[in-house]
Amino acid sequence: MSDHLIGLLLGTENDWPTAFEELMRRVGTVTDRSGEPHRFAVERMTVEPFDLRDRARQDLVIDRLAYWYYHPREWLKKAALTDDVYLLNSPFTFQSMEKHAAYCAMIRLGLNVPDTVLVPFKNAPEHGKYAYTASRYNRPFDLDEIAERLGYPLFMKPYDGGAWVGVSRIANSADLHRAYDESGQRLMHLQKAVDGYDVFARSLSIGAETMVMRFHPEQPMHARYSVSHGFLDPATGAEVLTVGRLVNAFFRWEFNSCETLIKDGTVYPIDYANACPDVAITSLHYYFPWAMKALVRWALYCTVTGRRPRYDLETRRYFDIADRSDLSYSDKLAEYRALADDYFETDRYADFCASRLTHLDEVAVEYFAGPEFDALLVDTVRNTFPWHEHDQFIGHYRGLVGSWVRDQR
Repeated sequence: MSDHLIGLLLGTENDWPTAFEELMRRVGTVTDRSGEPHRFAVERMTVEPFDLRDRARQDLVIDRLAYWYYHPREWLKKAALTDDVYLLNSPFTFQSMEKHAAYCAMIRLGLNVPDTVLVPFKNAPEHGKYAYTASRYNRPFDLDEIAERLGYPLFMKPYDGGAWVGVSRIANSADLHRAYDESGQRLMHLQKAVDGYDVFARSLSIGAETMVMRFHPEQPMHARYSVSHGFLDPATGAEVLTVGRLVNAFFRWEFNSCETLIKDGTVYPIDYANACPDVAITSLHYYFPWAMKALVRWALYCTVTGRRPRYDLETRRYFDIADRSDLSYSDKLAEYRALADDYFETDRYADFCASRLTHLDEVAVEYFAGPEFDALLVDTVRNTFPWHEHDQFIGHYRGLVGSWVRDQR
């Protein structure tokens, strides 16, 4: 019997951790290929002093905290470097999780990233050497000229992104200067808008699985994801899926979301670097059970099979494909997909799920149809919405999750 501990580093979330813990408990013991049983426990981790030589107890940690909280980030680095703990996601990828690095990499690989320019700070950073450096080396620039070269409409958004904070749609010069003035000490991108797009797709990836969902950013939180199947034709759907897998394999992200716009059959990746992707009941609703199942499956797969964490990006393997003049765009996507499938061990993972976790589907349906999940849903709604909207949204989310349960049955 092998015992494994899965750690959760959490911020304010309670909904998905509770569902994850319950599904893990109900799944029970899992056997590996040799027949050895593996038993699991889940622990919500605390922040406290740690000795750099103390061995981590956890086999795998799902991190939702260290992107902004530095003490647990340093514990994760220690756990990775000294103890080989498997991390979703690794803090070594946080720098590349700034949107800027992801844009640069995907442009290098030939994806259709909209034209993007990084502009200097509007207000100087608070650094004693800045004034001298700026006076000697900062060149004046014409913000209007850059915007006109890109072409209106466009978006101004922080280079490191996150939760749509600081994002402005720019229609004219007045909008441009107002947004730039308000950016303060944020470092900003100007990006050409994909105006009049046909579909906004958001892909949530957990390990080797990806769910592509139709997204409506103009809607309130509870209505942004629509329950829509087959909203992309097969070829476009495959490309969107490949783009998400490619981004994640390239940067070694195993818990991430990717946003793409589709216009006239062309796929434009616009944002695809999220250290803490949205997995809330109140956002995902119908898709929440899938996300929890995928998180359970990937955590079990990594621990039971002894999958080793990999922090070496091996970017040259991707760049060698990008540099080949004899390959078309679709040929390159196929080559990238093969590299991504190799990284995520897609075939081995599918075999593991089919042979070792056949009972998870039944377990999940029973849980999401049962009273324990309903109590979690009610509690989440009451802690999210004002009291006079409780009945409305309890019914709303019960209906959507109930629809998922019926579809599974």
